[in-house]
Amino acid sequence: MASNQEHLDHLRHTAAHLLAHAVVDLFGSEVKLAIGPSIEDGFYYDFLKEPGFTPEDLPRIEARMRELIAQGLHMEGKRVSREEAAEYYRGRNQPFKLELLDAIPESEPVSMYTIGTFTDLCRGGHVESSKEIGGLKLISVAGAYWRGDEHNPMLQRIYGTAFPTQAEVEAHLAMLEEAARRDHRKLGKELDLFSIEDEAGPGLVFWHPNGGRIRAVIEDFIRGELRRRGYEPVYTPHIIHEDVFKRSGHLQNFSETMFGPMVVEEQRYRAKPMNCPGHIMVYKSQQRSYRDLPLRFAEFGTCYRYERSGTMHGLMRARGFTQDDAHLFCTPEQLLGEFESTADAALTVLRAFQFTDYQLFVATRPDKALGDEAAWERATSAIKTACENAGLPYEMDEGGGAFYGPKLDIKVRDAIGRDWQLSTVQVDFNLPERFELTYVGQDGAEHRPVMIHRALLGSLERFFGVLVEHYGGAFPVWLAPVQAVVLPIADGQFEYAASVAKRLRDAGFRIDVDDSNERLQKKIKMQQGRKVPYMLVVGKNEAAAGEVNVRTRAGDQSAMTVDAFLARLTDDTTNRA
Repeated sequence: MASNQEHLDHLRHTAAHLLAHAVVDLFGSEVKLAIGPSIEDGFYYDFLKEPGFTPEDLPRIEARMRELIAQGLHMEGKRVSREEAAEYYRGRNQPFKLELLDAIPESEPVSMYTIGTFTDLCRGGHVESSKEIGGLKLISVAGAYWRGDEHNPMLQRIYGTAFPTQAEVEAHLAMLEEAARRDHRKLGKELDLFSIEDEAGPGLVFWHPNGGRIRAVIEDFIRGELRRRGYEPVYTPHIIHEDVFKRSGHLQNFSETMFGPMVVEEQRYRAKPMNCPGHIMVYKSQQRSYRDLPLRFAEFGTCYRYERSGTMHGLMRARGFTQDDAHLFCTPEQLLGEFESTADAALTVLRAFQFTDYQLFVATRPDKALGDEAAWERATSAIKTACENAGLPYEMDEGGGAFYGPKLDIKVRDAIGRDWQLSTVQVDFNLPERFELTYVGQDGAEHRPVMIHRALLGSLERFFGVLVEHYGGAFPVWLAPVQAVVLPIADGQFEYAASVAKRLRDAGFRIDVDDSNERLQKKIKMQQGRKVPYMLVVGKNEAAAGEVNVRTRAGDQSAMTVDAFLARLTDDTTNRA
C-alpha cells in the first residue's frame, strides 16, 4: 500500500506523462521531449519547440489533458532492450531521450510506459487510472537548460500541479498566490532589506541597513545561545590551499560546485565551500587531551559555491552565503550527549523564530561517500539513539547523508504550510581519520575524536529569505529593523518627538522619527507600508502630558506614558513577541 505522499507523487508523475501526451497531440511529434518528473508541489515536463510555448498555450494543453484524464486511461509498462528503445527514439528523432537512454547504467533494466497513444522512457511509479487525477492546473512556462547546464540547449519547462480533487488544487493555488505576495525578493526590495547587483555578479548578496539590522539581531541571539552552551568563537580564512580540500574529499566529491583555483606564488588556493576544513586546522594546531574535550568551535563563516545561473533564486540559493556553522570534537563516549544537546539547541532556536511545526529526518549513506560502512553504521545508530532518547520522532531519508557522514535534518513548516529544510546535525568519523586528528586519552595513548558538524539555521541568507516569507515582511518586534517610529503631528512637536526617540534609543531600541512635512495620515500609511510594529503619534496633548498615542501596524490605538510604552517594548523584545 502506497503512502499518501507516494500516491501523490505517482499521480503527478502520471500527470507529467499526460502533459507530454497532450503537447504531442496538439503540436505534433516534431516537439523534442526531455524529462517529466513529479516535484514537491506538482510536476513539469521539458520540451524543445520552435517557436516556443506562450502562456496562452497552457489553457489549450490543460483542456486536452482533461479530455485524456476523462477517458480513464491506464499506464502499461514493459521491459525493453536498449536496442529497441534506441530504435524507437531514433525513428522519432528524439535526441534527448537517446541521451537519457545512454545515461542508464548497463546494470539497470530499461522500461517504457504507454498511456493512451503516448509512450515514454520511464522507471515507473504511476496511478492505475488517469481518472484518479481529480484536480489539475497548468501554472507556468519557463526556460530550463537541458540537464541544468548553460552550455546545453535552452528548453521550455511547463509546470503544473495535480491532486486527487479540484478543491485541493484550488487550496494549493491560493497558497501560491499568498506565497507570491510574500516572495522575499519582492519584499526585500519594498522593505529595502537587501539586493543582488548584476554589476557585481549574480548570486552575491548585498545587505542593506534594514536587513543588516535584522541579521545583527539574529547573530547576537545565536551567539548568546552558543555562549550558554559552551561554544568558543573561531574565525577562519575565506581561501584555503587546495591540498586541504583534496585531503578533506571536497575536491573529489564537490568540485563541480567549487570556484576554480587562484594561483599565488605557484600555489593553488580555493574559496572555501564549507567551513569544516578550517575548524579542523584549528583543532590540529596543538596536541589535545581528553580533558580538553568536547571542543565546540563556532563561526559565522562565509562560503562560496559555484551555483549555475539557472539554479539561483534570490537568497534561497546564492553563490556567496554565511553559515552559522559549528564543529564539535568529542570522544566516542561523549558523542551521544553532544548530539542530543546539539539537536536540542537547533529546536530551541527554531522555536524562538516561531517555527513550531517541524519534522526530523535521519539521512543515511549516499552513493558517493567516504569511509567504511561500519563507521557509517555507528554514526547512523548514534543519531537514531539520540532522537529516541530525546523522544523525538523521525523518518528515514535513505541515501540523503553528506559524503562524509550521516545527518539529522530538521524541516520546518512556515506560516502558509510550506516545508523548509533548515537545521542539520551530522556525525563524522571520516574527516578525523583523513586528517589524522588525535587526542591523548586517560591511558596516555592517542585516540581518534569524533566530529559533529552542525548548523542551527543553515545559511543566514537562506534563513533570512525564509523568515521574510514566513512573516510576510512583518517581523516581530524583537527582529524588526525599526521597532517604532515617532510621528509628530506638526512642527511644534518635533522637539518632543526627538526626546521620545532618544529615550527609547538610549534603552537600546531601534527607533526612527518621521519629521517630514507630510500629513499625518500619509505618514501612517507610509510606516504601515514599511511594516513598522509601532507608530507613536505625538501632538500638543501628548507633548503636554508626556505621553504617546500608540498605533500598531494592525490598526489598534491606545494612549500611554513613554515609561509604559518602554515597558511594553521591553516585554515584547524579551519574550520575542
